[in-house]
Amino acid sequence: MIGLPDFPWDSLAGDRALAEAHPDGIVDLSVGTPVDPIAPAVRAALSGPAADDPGYPTTHGPTTLRVAVAGSLARRFGVTVEPVAVLPTIGSKELVAWLPTLLGLGSGDTVVIPELAYPTYEVGARIAGATAVRSDGLTALGPARVGLLWVNSPSNPTGKVLPPEHLRKVVAWARERGAVVASDECYLSLSDGATSILHPDVCGGSHEGLLAVHSMSKSSGLAGYRAGFVTGDPSLVAGLLEVRKHAGMIVPRPVQAAMEAAASDDAHVAAQAAVYAARRARLRVALEKAGLRVDHSEAGLYLWATAGEPGRTTVRAFAEQGVLVAPGEFYGPAGAQHVRVALTAADERIDAAVVRLSP
Repeated sequence: MIGLPDFPWDSLAGDRALAEAHPDGIVDLSVGTPVDPIAPAVRAALSGPAADDPGYPTTHGPTTLRVAVAGSLARRFGVTVEPVAVLPTIGSKELVAWLPTLLGLGSGDTVVIPELAYPTYEVGARIAGATAVRSDGLTALGPARVGLLWVNSPSNPTGKVLPPEHLRKVVAWARERGAVVASDECYLSLSDGATSILHPDVCGGSHEGLLAVHSMSKSSGLAGYRAGFVTGDPSLVAGLLEVRKHAGMIVPRPVQAAMEAAASDDAHVAAQAAVYAARRARLRVALEKAGLRVDHSEAGLYLWATAGEPGRTTVRAFAEQGVLVAPGEFYGPAGAQHVRVALTAADERIDAAVVRLSP
């Protein structure tokens, strides 16, 4: 069996039970699970003609889906990709977990992940038998043979946005060493200033060695649909496609139709981003009034906060008030004194948290 860490969320069972005992119920700000209604056009596409298609879907998806995704990237982020270089994925987490394996990495290879990182980056390296190294600086890596380097902007958990000049340095460094850069851009739509790794200001107009991973869970609330995609270097995407064909890693046809509808409509994405921005503003004020310091947190789906004490202590104090948050240690040793506060609760629950956290 592959040696993997314990699933971190299981360790919150006691704190969850404590928060659920609050007379007015729990405010769950621990996992970033969307709660807002899905756009009607997306729901209609899911249950439309594609729902009555009894045949096998294609791993690459229909051309209309890939054209729609490419168009959305151009409109929303100023990124130009060929539709052939768009590959639907079963959400983004499975792609993150299997990417090192799909790229052929294994023992002796290094996968670089941020010091504070989504846990699945490390899990993916372990599944492949590669070594995960946490580093936010390129010079600290020395002569290690790096096969894959992850960047994540806006960050989960911190909400930090990497400027184009930093991303340019990462791309140049990786190209000199023949490493693949995978940019987790699941929160790109929840920012006014974040830049894609595929933007010409970053990559110089060439997508060589670059992959951008996107999810519709946050931008369109499709976490339950498992709707994501990867794009970038056409040769890398073609290689991923071939392996995924053999492995049967296919997005269901009705979900492909829903993804096409979501990619074709920018209005619901902008509306969802505005909802999260409003929740962010209210929660940030409440956290700061409660004596916590909020670091970074300028974009994305979370607030990254510290009370200057072990994060687990803060988690318990919040749970006693009926508010459940995630300890920063889930995302790496550097997060030991922080908590991650998600914006994914209904406005009524967000308001309840604001009241409960008021000194």
